[in-house]
Amino acid sequence: MKQFFSYKNLAGIGGILIFIVLWESTIRLGSYDFEFIVSPSQIAAAWLPMLLTANFWNELTHTLTAALIGWLLAAICGIILGISMGLSSRLRQCLMASFELLRPLPGVAFAPVGLILFGFSLKMELLVIFFPTLWPIVGNTLSGIDQQSNRLHELVKIYHIPPLQAAFSIYGPAAAASILVGLRISASLAVIMAVIAEMIGNPEGLGYAIIREQQGLHPAEMFAYIITLGVIGILVNQLLIQLAKWLMPGQFLRTTS
Repeated sequence: MKQFFSYKNLAGIGGILIFIVLWESTIRLGSYDFEFIVSPSQIAAAWLPMLLTANFWNELTHTLTAALIGWLLAAICGIILGISMGLSSRLRQCLMASFELLRPLPGVAFAPVGLILFGFSLKMELLVIFFPTLWPIVGNTLSGIDQQSNRLHELVKIYHIPPLQAAFSIYGPAAAASILVGLRISASLAVIMAVIAEMIGNPEGLGYAIIREQQGLHPAEMFAYIITLGVIGILVNQLLIQLAKWLMPGQFLRTTS
C-alpha cells in the first residue's frame, strides 16, 4: 500500500486526472466539434452498465483465455529454445538467421496464414499471438545465458553435469532475471495480439466488440472497451511485477529499473 502511494504513482495518477479533466472540458465547452468523440462522463455512463452484462464478461474471458494460452505456449517454447541456443553454438548458428528473419515480422502478418489453416477459430487467434510473443522470451533467455560467467560453465564441466540437467537446474535459474523480463514484455504483447486477431479474423472477444461498437456508431461503448483493455494491461503488468518480486526479491527490480 505504501508503494502504491509513492510519488511516482501519485504523479502518474495526477497526470491521468488532468488529461480527463481537459478532455471533459473540451467536449462540454464545444472547443472542438467531433461528432463521434464523447466525453469521459459519457464513457463512464456506458461502461458501468456494461460491466453488469454477461456478454461483456464472456468477451473478456475469451480474450484473456486466448492471451494466456498463447503466452504460455510461447513461454515454454521460448525458454527451451533460448536456453538451447545459448548452450549450443551449432544450434545458434543454424537458427539465428531464421530468428532474425521472423522477429521483425508484425504479428498481423500471420493472420492470413491462420485464416487459411484454421478459419475463424481460437487456433487462428493463437497463431497470431504465439509468434510475436515468442521472440522477446527467446531473446531475453538467450541474453541471460550469454551473461553467465565462465566459472559457471567450468562448474558444469568439473562435476560432469548432464546437459539437460544443467540447462534447467543451473543455467535456467541463473538467467531467471532476464527470462522474467522477457515474460513480462510478452504478456502485455499477448493481450495486444489477441485483440488484433479478434479485430481481423475471429468474431469473438474484446477486439471484435470494439469493431462491433465502432461499426454500430456507439462511440461511448467503443471507448469503454478500449479503456477496459488499458486496465487489463495495467493489471497484467502489476501481477507479473509482484510475481517477480516474490520469486526473486530485489533482483528483478534492479534489472528493470
